[in-house]
Amino acid sequence: MSQSSLEQRFQGLPATVRQKVDAVIDDAKVALKVRVGELLADKEEVAEHAVTTAGRVGAKSGEVSELTAIMPLKPGGAERLRKFFKLVDGNLAGAGDVGTLHNMRFVFLDDDTKLLFATAYDGEWDPYIDDFATKIPEMMDYLFGNVEGWPGIHSPEVKDFIVQYQLPAEAWFVAHPNLTVAGATRLKRLDRTVQSFLTELN
Repeated sequence: MSQSSLEQRFQGLPATVRQKVDAVIDDAKVALKVRVGELLADKEEVAEHAVTTAGRVGAKSGEVSELTAIMPLKPGGAERLRKFFKLVDGNLAGAGDVGTLHNMRFVFLDDDTKLLFATAYDGEWDPYIDDFATKIPEMMDYLFGNVEGWPGIHSPEVKDFIVQYQLPAEAWFVAHPNLTVAGATRLKRLDRTVQSFLTELN
């Protein structure tokens, strides 16, 4: 699309939206301004992806929340974790037992002295940490036992420990904010049933 076409689209947005965009990102390219303006003008899309609080800490969009933490590793902690991740081919499938966990990842930083832990999950922060403690405590204590000062997943101090290292997201996007892990599982089960039925018809 040409620059003039983009500018025409931007001018076609409500004046209040154009002013709001110009006031905040006046140095942005026209294409970005147009997209931001369109998002601001589409009240339904904005409402669906509204970002709220996950409770104690973190951001939430619809039913899905985020948690990102950077924690100091014990000497040799990265090496021990790498051996374990290699043993399981990087596959932490057992974490699915939590039931509200969309994803989680572990990344080593600063010459293996720090661990970045990032995850997306359903619901509020406190119940999510409780789920880890009740459903996969051994895994949590093995993995995070390599972090300096880890008190143990059953410790009364564990939540404060996590909060100490958590970095709340400044912005958060979820493609399907109202689709929970349980909802996705039901849809997969339904799809398998429908596909099986269609196969039998053929």
